[in-house]
Amino acid sequence: MPLGANKAAIMGVAGVSTGDVVLLSNQTASGDSALSFTGMSSTYGEYIFKFYNINPATDDTNLSFQFNASGESGYNETVTTTFFRAKHDEADSTYNLAYVAGSDLAQATSFQQVTQGSGNGADESSVGEMHIFNPSSTTYVTHFNVMTQIYQNGNASFHAFVGGYVNTTAAITDVQFKMSSGNFDGKIKMWGVK
Repeated sequence: MPLGANKAAIMGVAGVSTGDVVLLSNQTASGDSALSFTGMSSTYGEYIFKFYNINPATDDTNLSFQFNASGESGYNETVTTTFFRAKHDEADSTYNLAYVAGSDLAQATSFQQVTQGSGNGADESSVGEMHIFNPSSTTYVTHFNVMTQIYQNGNASFHAFVGGYVNTTAAITDVQFKMSSGNFDGKIKMWGVK
């Protein structure tokens, strides 16, 4: 279903025709180990994923993702990323902005985390969004960026930023989201932008 003009503006895609931003998938995890989105194609030049109230079953875990290229399986493409975050705890005793070297990947095939130390309390969750640019290109690598806001297990606000690329010129067709350990609840929506 296409977005209305107001929703398009809220999503940060103002100026495009309302038929150019389309909700393609809406998945809800309820004690699931992973959510997979398949079928990205050249129909859309950008894909946007929104995360809503991601609550892990296991405390101090991380929401993460990985890709499949066309014709591949296993969610294990070669990825290079960078990760930094802002932190401020409820006691107002710890606050900083830092590059987190242990949370990025360098030519790795593992899942890339997008949260850090997510809490599993009844009122704790993470939200955010991911943009994937021109995943159907067979000339250039596929770039992406992610921004999340986390209620961290140590009662702190974490605002995390991840950017990177999939180091293949094969078309990227699938993406999977899961926690670094255990199951999770929450909702993830996938939008296509022409």
